[in-house]
Amino acid sequence: MPCDPETLARKAARVRLLLFDVDGVLTDGRILVHADGSESKLFSIRDGTGIVWAHRAGLTTGILSARESGATAARAAQLGIPIVRQQAGDKLHAYLDLVRRERFADEEIAYMGDDLLDLGVLGRVGLAAAPADAAPEVRERADWVSGFAGGRGAARELVELVLKVQGRWDALLTGYLPETTA
Repeated sequence: MPCDPETLARKAARVRLLLFDVDGVLTDGRILVHADGSESKLFSIRDGTGIVWAHRAGLTTGILSARESGATAARAAQLGIPIVRQQAGDKLHAYLDLVRRERFADEEIAYMGDDLLDLGVLGRVGLAAAPADAAPEVRERADWVSGFAGGRGAARELVELVLKVQGRWDALLTGYLPETTA
């Protein structure tokens, strides 16, 4: 069940790694399969911008996906996402391996997932998040549920939440404001 604002702020303040599922979180969950067997996915520019902002603010980002996809690898490379784990059929096992290798503590990780396959990881991380259109069982167990659907700004909203709680948002915003002269 989503937490109260004070608990949410405490959890978000500890985050050093923002970890995302792909299909249903960074995309709307649909995959276009071409006649030659290749596939296409639609990624939100807004979500991608949020990930870039997270990097600029000093946070690490990562992807944890059950599927192997060239489109996912290409998008991760475009955004400079340093941690990419695909073909993680057992997401909890892959997550535990990632934590050990990357040396993060559970409470330093926010994870956004949308389906039952994500429940094990959501139950371990410091901040469990879900898009608005996640499975009901996921939304019920998330600390925070975005107002946006997967692939439609949910990841960006999580990034903004963490940056604001950590006091990093205003510096980022100032970089986009025009200079004023007095």
